Amino acid sequence: MAESRDHNDFKLTTTEDSEGVGPGGDVTLHCHLSPKTSAVVMTIRWFKGTECIYLYKNGQVTERSGYEGRVSLITQELERGNVSLRLRDFRRSDVGQYRCQVIHGERKEEAAVGLEVKLNLMSVTMITNSLHSVLHYHYSRISILDNGTIS
Repeated sequence: MAESRDHNDFKLTTTEDSEGVGPGGDVTLHCHLSPKTSAVVMTIRWFKGTECIYLYKNGQVTERSGYEGRVSLITQELERGNVSLRLRDFRRSDVGQYRCQVIHGERKEEAAVGLEVKLNLMSVTMITNSLHSVLHYHYSRISILDNGTIS
């Protein structure tokens, strides 16, 4: 269980994980609250480009058309501040820029994650941007086992 903290005193952080994924596989876009704070009562949005593809608010979930059943949070991990997005059935159209936004009260934090395919490597670049315009850069790579099958 997360320590009792002021829920408005948090930042978003990313991890430098590596994992393999192929067409039809699953990939996680990692994002966590720091310090470890429960996100259960927070509003969590994930965007691809400018479109909201996933919304968690007041325990309710809304998924954008084309992502239904393919995107989710690990709800049992929200208590520990894990707001990572799990993307199932990876496809070429999933390549692009994603942004996680967490809002609680007056506080809003965002983290951007780019998902792209390059020479059989899918790299995930994570940038955390706080309200105070302080940028933290974290880099992570995920190998994609496409064997030329993603076009």
